Amino acid sequence: MPALQDAPLQTLFLPFSHAGLRWPAGPVLFLRARDGWPLREHAAPGQLVCAQSFRPFADALGRSGWQVVDEDALDADDTRYALVLVLPPRQRDEARALFARALSSLAPGGIVVACQSNNEGARSGESDLQQLAGLGGKLTKNHCRAYWTAPADGRHDEALRKRWAALDAPRGIVDGRFQSRPGVFAWDRIDPASALLVEQLPVDLAGRGADLGAGWGYLSAEVLARCPKVTALDLYEAESRALALARRNLAGSSAKLDFRWHDVTAGIDGRYDFVVSNPPFHTPAREDRPDIGQRFIAVAAQALRPGGQLFMVANRHLPYEQILNESFGQVRVAAERDGFKVIVGTRGGRA
Repeated sequence: MPALQDAPLQTLFLPFSHAGLRWPAGPVLFLRARDGWPLREHAAPGQLVCAQSFRPFADALGRSGWQVVDEDALDADDTRYALVLVLPPRQRDEARALFARALSSLAPGGIVVACQSNNEGARSGESDLQQLAGLGGKLTKNHCRAYWTAPADGRHDEALRKRWAALDAPRGIVDGRFQSRPGVFAWDRIDPASALLVEQLPVDLAGRGADLGAGWGYLSAEVLARCPKVTALDLYEAESRALALARRNLAGSSAKLDFRWHDVTAGIDGRYDFVVSNPPFHTPAREDRPDIGQRFIAVAAQALRPGGQLFMVANRHLPYEQILNESFGQVRVAAERDGFKVIVGTRGGRA
């Protein structure tokens, strides 16, 4: 039997057809929402409020006509929902904070329904929701686990909810030099691949540059600290939670900065003197996708001026050589260490 395209999403809705849960008539909140046919089978037009911080998923939801909001903006929303759907992330502190948010968004008598794949922390998620609010039921199918609360009656552990709500708050890392939060890439450390790339950056980088997949801003911060001739830097990042951190981490820079919540694989505008990148090679669902990194390389080449350079780092095994050679006039490996390689591509006149 072929694998389901989005097994957690499809399993999330099974309690309404297999376990007797009733779909409400009023507004429904969907945290970490993803688009798919189960939404159209259950939700009426205008009923779903979808919170999604990852730009490709948010764009897909918007194209299908669903309302998409920023997750942190829900703090100022006093709407209470009879149903809150959750696709929890793998990172446990982040997931616990999401459960706390879901519970605080419930109307009296409302329920939280969550689902995770078995290899993405489903048992831990079920245990955490049970500890916080008690369970009304669960089911397993498609190598996933769906679980839900009993109707909210105000008897949940409010002290625990408040503690968990603070678990993904921004906090200082690297001796307070940067702000980060659980769930973003390399949230509590300097990623060793990015550190290797920084070691290879020439100090004479100048002009306007771009950071593709900027995360919480480490590469950009190092470019600005090491390369005083850089006058402008555009940060492209698909995860808005990370981009908000980058804004904080680069505050006070004398260079002109532009923070762009954007899916790089869709292409970028602008002409750059240089590009730096530690491109992703999997989705937030941890699906292996080397084609994402390949697309980053092609987009970087298109955005560079003739003679402009791409400085990127990647796992040594990833199949990037063909697209690099097709996209750049010159390609060289500048460094290799601990399974990573730093590649420098120079755009030719006809790239």
